[in-house]
Amino acid sequence: MTAAIAEPQTNKDADTTQDSALESAKTTTQIVSFRLANEEYGVNIMQVQEIILLGQITKMPEVPDYICGLINLRGHVIPIIDLRRRFGLPAHDSDEHTRIIVVNVSDKTIGMVVDAVDEVLRITAEQIEPPPSSIAGIDHSYITGLVKFEKKLLVLLSIENILSEDEQAKIASLGGQNV
Repeated sequence: MTAAIAEPQTNKDADTTQDSALESAKTTTQIVSFRLANEEYGVNIMQVQEIILLGQITKMPEVPDYICGLINLRGHVIPIIDLRRRFGLPAHDSDEHTRIIVVNVSDKTIGMVVDAVDEVLRITAEQIEPPPSSIAGIDHSYITGLVKFEKKLLVLLSIENILSEDEQAKIASLGGQNV
């Protein structure tokens, strides 16, 4: 008889464990962290299609300086944006750590050149602070928050806002599928 009573308690414990795991999954977000000019940035992993090595980029005439050009990624032509140039950071020669993060934004696929990809991090809503009002504004609408860690801060980016609507239209006009 004791075994019959213990069995329902064990199931209840399992249900509680499952519930807390589901609750934890709802409040935890995964971000891909990467570096630009010795600072750490992050984007939501749900928008990242893949991370690739920097390869041959076809230059395009008369495009903004932050657009490196186009690549053919398995039959899809995608524009490549240099995030350093887009953010007004000093130029940096590419090296063995340089990567392209391929992201999907509003049914468009773009690549972002970054200095290095670090890791996938799990963060909670409590770790995210809103950007200070001194940097938040029309020019910095791509910053959604700052993620606090013990010894560092990570700038959380909104991929949708990295390019203005006009800039997105210019990129779309470059032609190619999924642009």
